[in-house]
Amino acid sequence: MDTNTTLGPGLDAAGLGAQYDAACKRLLSEKSILAWILKECVAEYHDVPVEEIEHKYIEGTPQIGEVPVLPDAPRIQGSSTEDASIQEGTVTYDIRFRAAAPKLDGYIELLINLEAQNKYNPGYPLLKRGLYYCSRMISSQYGVEFAPQHFEGIKKVYSIWICMNPPASRENTISRYRMKEEPLVGSFTEKEENYDLLTVLLIHLGDSGRTEGLLRLLDVLLSSEIKPAEKKQIIEEEFSIPASQSLEQEVSAMCNLSEGVWEKGIEKGIEKGIEKGIEKGRQETILATAKNLMKTLKLSVEQAMDAMDVPQAERPKYAELLKEQA
Repeated sequence: MDTNTTLGPGLDAAGLGAQYDAACKRLLSEKSILAWILKECVAEYHDVPVEEIEHKYIEGTPQIGEVPVLPDAPRIQGSSTEDASIQEGTVTYDIRFRAAAPKLDGYIELLINLEAQNKYNPGYPLLKRGLYYCSRMISSQYGVEFAPQHFEGIKKVYSIWICMNPPASRENTISRYRMKEEPLVGSFTEKEENYDLLTVLLIHLGDSGRTEGLLRLLDVLLSSEIKPAEKKQIIEEEFSIPASQSLEQEVSAMCNLSEGVWEKGIEKGIEKGIEKGIEKGRQETILATAKNLMKTLKLSVEQAMDAMDVPQAERPKYAELLKEQA
């Protein structure tokens, strides 16, 4: 990525933020990073070496939501980042891919969605959105992954959410939500594979200096404070992840973009602060002058406003303020 173009002067904070999000998704879609996420979050890989997950079990190239599949385009089985339905609208996933997983009598195939979430409180619980994504990933398999009426062919789905700015009480934690059997009468038990079909995981990042394993890896990779050279050293030495050219490029681009977002945010904050300061100064001047006119010349509030040529739309506000300060 050409960072000089990326950080061109014509871009604002919103544009930089969108590019930062895209770079973040590309970084997380690196198979070496996905392998670590699967190793620590997906039960099917707990006993599988990270290198084996990366090279043997992650299938194809993970699809990234920045390039959605057009609704009228031919459907690519299992790899589209978009689920469309006439009744329910369209869902676009950040990253979606499939992976094989070993089991006693062979392999099973998993469908996995990975989301990078910067805003932890978007107005609803992220967990419910994760469950919705899992439900859509299951329902969209009908007629694609399994033939009508052959529900035994449903593939297990995972929706994994990386939360970069969680509340302090949730920092440095990983939580899993899945279906479990609860016998109410009798002792009969169903095969787990027949109901354990969807799982949501929430990964809450925090302070890289106080974490280890996957949390440490993600904290370092997504940090806006750690420089690219230091990130490269940490992932190579602590996680045995060779810094490929694409990985280095995305780490560097994301660091540069995060600095750009920060700088643009400061600029906008300064501009907004100046505007607020000017408005506050104007308000204080109008109030002080009005008080003086009313006291020395015995003018009414309205007459003082007329004398200062205060716009009609602003007069109720100043009249209220003068009343409060009387």
